[in-house]
Amino acid sequence: MKPFDPTDQAILLALQRDARQTMAELADHVSLSQSPCWRRVRQLEESGVIEGYQAKLSRRHLGYGVTGFIHLQMQNHTAEIAAAFEREVVALPQVVACHNLSGHYDYLIEAIATDLEAFSTLVRNKIRCLPGVKEIATSFSLKEVKAAGSLPVSA
Repeated sequence: MKPFDPTDQAILLALQRDARQTMAELADHVSLSQSPCWRRVRQLEESGVIEGYQAKLSRRHLGYGVTGFIHLQMQNHTAEIAAAFEREVVALPQVVACHNLSGHYDYLIEAIATDLEAFSTLVRNKIRCLPGVKEIATSFSLKEVKAAGSLPVSA
């Protein structure tokens, strides 16, 4: 990965704060004219540094009152089982993140539900039935202290 110059850093930080700003606003914010700013943004998109743009939605306003974390241990670690598990877990709309881990558990799933009953149904009827699952442990978020947000951008 090539280092970012201060202008690219400023562009990336500004877009993480507000991706809806106009190119004129962004260019003004990073002290460029619109054309060079647009070229830099385009280059950051084409290089894969900027993967896309999306709206951040409120879980609470959409009715998701429960955020839970599901720790999974797999029965075995074959590539076929892992691929089948990952394919199916990605397809579950309630799963907002899934990480393959080192240590005692093999995967950590972050999932949302409207309430505890819906979360329980998700775990019993969907997660437990995923390919290769041996052991499940769950925990719930009592309070979100810091949400996934801006990534640090350094030279």
